[in-house]
Amino acid sequence: MNRAPYRVGRSLKPFRRPWLWAGLWMLAIALVVVASLVPGRDLPDLKVSDKTEHLTAYALLAAGAVQVFARRRSWAVVCVLLVLMGIAIEFLQGAMGLGRTMDRLDALANTLGVLVGLATAFTPLRDALLWLDSRLFRR
Repeated sequence: MNRAPYRVGRSLKPFRRPWLWAGLWMLAIALVVVASLVPGRDLPDLKVSDKTEHLTAYALLAAGAVQVFARRRSWAVVCVLLVLMGIAIEFLQGAMGLGRTMDRLDALANTLGVLVGLATAFTPLRDALLWLDSRLFRR
């Protein structure tokens, strides 16, 4: 069977520094996970509803996926994984005993945030990072 060789990063947009942007997006995911699992008393009070925090964080992660990945299939897979991550984190918060509790409404806010972030794929902002990359790293 004659198949094309697998190319790492084939779903990424044609950035000049693709691994920089993918790495920053993965760092953002790690920050959300850490912030979600540390005791709540260790986090700053942002003076907004925690549901707003959840929605905003997951919207930014999903919008980041739209910025980094070129293919709709990649967006779909990432968004499903982000929703599952949000649900898993809620279970972990309830199980870890660090003063955090599992909240179904937080998981719902996470899911709505993912949908809001995914919606950026249907706007002119879809390629904002690609534009920025071309300006920052001119050849």
